[in-house]
Amino acid sequence: MSEPGAVARDQARLIFLIRSLPRFVLTAMKPQNFSKLLALYFLLFAPGLLAQDKPAISTDDKAEQIIQRALKGVGGDPYLQIKTVIGRGLFTEYHDGASGIPMKFVDYISYPDKERTEFSGGGAHIVQTNFRDGGWIYDGAALTLKDQTPQQLEDFKIVTRVTVENLLRGTWRQNGAKLSYAGRREAGIIGRRNETVRLTYADGFWVEYEFAADDGMPAKVLYQRKQKNPDTEEMEDMKEEDRLHKPITIDGVTSSFVIDHYRNGIQTSRIAYDSVEYNKPVADSLFTKPASIKAIK
Repeated sequence: MSEPGAVARDQARLIFLIRSLPRFVLTAMKPQNFSKLLALYFLLFAPGLLAQDKPAISTDDKAEQIIQRALKGVGGDPYLQIKTVIGRGLFTEYHDGASGIPMKFVDYISYPDKERTEFSGGGAHIVQTNFRDGGWIYDGAALTLKDQTPQQLEDFKIVTRVTVENLLRGTWRQNGAKLSYAGRREAGIIGRRNETVRLTYADGFWVEYEFAADDGMPAKVLYQRKQKNPDTEEMEDMKEEDRLHKPITIDGVTSSFVIDHYRNGIQTSRIAYDSVEYNKPVADSLFTKPASIKAIK
């Protein structure tokens, strides 16, 4: 069984689901491990309104230029004007680098603060919903309907820090993070380079974003966290990485339809979108916790 902390360990990054989705790795039959998936997907698109009453944050001009170029590349104003998102596809967990059985998922996002993701496959039916500071989970196999635990809600909040959405929409500015240029790096493909920027938060947490030097598109997200090793029960530094692939443009918005997540250099999950729809009607009732299991649709 996976403990509550597994959510953090299994970040796949349903990152963009609309743009550079995401971002998140979850254990296929464990609902508590889907927080990250939802979170990633959600924050990728959550509107990033800049705080008006916060002190100015010092930034690096080079890093700001890279962000603005990337924002233009993913769609500019159409990207910023997204109100709802519906994404469908497959989530696959990897064990020791080998792929498991894919699960279907459907994500519903209603900005600014509502997200619902449904998973199905292998006899499982999981529904996880986050809204503002709350959330609930339905597990069809166990026939349970529960509020998310404080740890799951906290994991969701942490995940929001590492999304490309958080960077491009400027939400980080509200949280006192500092932006800096981290240099040019090998992209993993001969002859190609990535420009890198870093966000550093007041508590010391940092996340780096790599953008292709040739077209400015999001390519990677890297960060490091202390997480409990499930085998030793000891806290260890884990290097987390999202690699964004297969950019597709829909309604003027370009998103990565494949997101691979790696932990300490080993692939742990893949998110592959079949379709993404923007600004379609999404009923508020989807996010309301049902009165009973029988009311789950």
